[in-house]
Amino acid sequence: MAMVERATLGGGCFWCLEAAFRRLRGVIEVTPGYAGGHTPRPTYDEVSTGTTGHAEVVRIEYDPERISYEQLLEVFFTVHDPTTKDRQGYDVGPQYRSIILYQDETQKEAAQRKIRELSGLFKPRIVTEVKPLDRFWPAEPEHYRHYDKYPQEPYCQLVIAPKVRKVADNFRFLLE
Repeated sequence: MAMVERATLGGGCFWCLEAAFRRLRGVIEVTPGYAGGHTPRPTYDEVSTGTTGHAEVVRIEYDPERISYEQLLEVFFTVHDPTTKDRQGYDVGPQYRSIILYQDETQKEAAQRKIRELSGLFKPRIVTEVKPLDRFWPAEPEHYRHYDKYPQEPYCQLVIAPKVRKVADNFRFLLE
């Protein structure tokens, strides 16, 4: 039986992150959802207002024997822009912020170490929040596997597909 660990990351639209991480070996499940805010049981419509404090995130369940938390962070920092506060491309608002929600001190230290390691490579500076995960709220089921269900949709073609290609190009050794 494989050991399962979790990572919770937000870097823009959760459809993008879900599609990128779902293709990696060792990733067991990727669940879109909301975290980092103050509103209990938030809905997509509520989070979209930017007033709940929540970010769109993904909860990644993975086998640490096949993929490490550090490798997940490498992919995370490759598929989104960690230097833009409260936005990713045309997606604007605090719900699209770059955020790492850690489960324990080991994840916190790994996230801080990765940001320090990358800080000289990004201009302007990295603005990714690193904070403890208080609670993860799964998104509504219609948001699951959006890219797989609607690959021809303009948003999928213009925004998600390039991120999926970037993972394939840069992390071939991590693909299933």
